[in-house]
Amino acid sequence: VQLQASGGGLVQAGGSLRLSCAASGRTLSGSGYKMGWFRQTPGKEREFAAAIKWNGGATFYADSLKGRFTISRDITKNTVYLQMNGLKPEDTAVYYCAATSRAINSMLREPSSYDYWGQGTQVTVSS
Repeated sequence: VQLQASGGGLVQAGGSLRLSCAASGRTLSGSGYKMGWFRQTPGKEREFAAAIKWNGGATFYADSLKGRFTISRDITKNTVYLQMNGLKPEDTAVYYCAATSRAINSMLREPSSYDYWGQGTQVTVSS
């Protein structure tokens, strides 16, 4: 599975961005794949943001982001989205999408549970 993340950019505090992660190499429909979004700032560990089960669409969020971020998927486009609203300067980071076929729900917050990673897209929120 190859993942291509896009949609990052510079936005003012309070603004919104929608990140996209296009998957290729296999069709995710009917698969047991789960897709996640993580973010990372220099010198810090990669931080879980959200995840979604491709089959059924169940979603999981970091507690700190619940209510501002929304993860979704478009089955026809093999693409996962992360809608980010009410952005804050502390949301500034490189955002990565990832895919796993083996992680159970309780492990979706762990980067080590994911087998495939996109290249990352920079999100910068100015105050």
